[in-house]
Amino acid sequence: MTAGPLTTGPRRLEALDREVGQVGLGCVGMSAEYAPTEIDDDRSGQVLARAVELGVRFFDTADVYGPFTNERLVGRALGGADVVIATKAGLVIDEASGQSRPCGDPAYLRAACDASLTRLGVDAIDLYYLHRVDPQVPLEESWGALAELVTAGKVRALGLSEVTVAELDRAQAIHPVASVQSELSLWTRGPLEHVVPWCEAHGALFAAYAPLGRGYLTGSLRSAGFEPADIRFANPRFTAEALAGNQTILAIIENVASRHGAKLGQVAIAWTLAQGEHVLPIPGTKRLHYLEENFAAVSLSLTEADLASLNAAPPAVGDRY
Repeated sequence: MTAGPLTTGPRRLEALDREVGQVGLGCVGMSAEYAPTEIDDDRSGQVLARAVELGVRFFDTADVYGPFTNERLVGRALGGADVVIATKAGLVIDEASGQSRPCGDPAYLRAACDASLTRLGVDAIDLYYLHRVDPQVPLEESWGALAELVTAGKVRALGLSEVTVAELDRAQAIHPVASVQSELSLWTRGPLEHVVPWCEAHGALFAAYAPLGRGYLTGSLRSAGFEPADIRFANPRFTAEALAGNQTILAIIENVASRHGAKLGQVAIAWTLAQGEHVLPIPGTKRLHYLEENFAAVSLSLTEADLASLNAAPPAVGDRY
């Protein structure tokens, strides 16, 4: 891959006073959501171990992933490693529908923290997110309960997932927001308008999940054909019509990739990195080949012309959910 003038350095999680590398690893697909018939804990354990060898220092999980199985997998594989493990509470599986729903009840959050500590096998959670704001519970109550966990020494830093600036301001007034996690990619650019700048102004990390567009931006998903349990099966952006309509975005990425001798996914990750020194992409995979390919994106420096071309890509066809 060729190098250009736009270089980026390791991201910092200021609340923990440590660097977390340039690319993290999202772990949900190892236990749920994506191609679930291909889940293999032994293989995923090898991916996690290799990630540490490569220099990945930020790993993202949640209690609802599995549910519960992903935290156990991450805990077993990363026990004793000098890394940051982020997990989340605030989504629970509704028994009647089988779908997840927000739960910000303080008593639930306290119990969920204790359970995550056990599954991860740690004395304290490095970064604990409120997975979703519960519209039935004032954010101040949920966030206050999480702040108490920091005081108790069970959690080191707090974050929020998929929130507005108004919600961030309300939380920040009670306890510092160390990180915000939201979807950010070349076909999901909404957070760039307000949330990413808020994070920069407040010294918070922005953890960008799905920087590869749930696999689409790698160019490997040219047709719809997902198993019913895959979250993309009913996703509006993965209908046959949307897949065809979004080829325009892929063509722009392909042009940039060809100039650098890079993979499409590497360009997508490099674009995410270029959105700010506080933006940490956390692509997910359960395969060694893709892990190494994704991590190599840190060596790709996009030029101003590359970024201008990528930024001119049209909005995605199809809603995000």
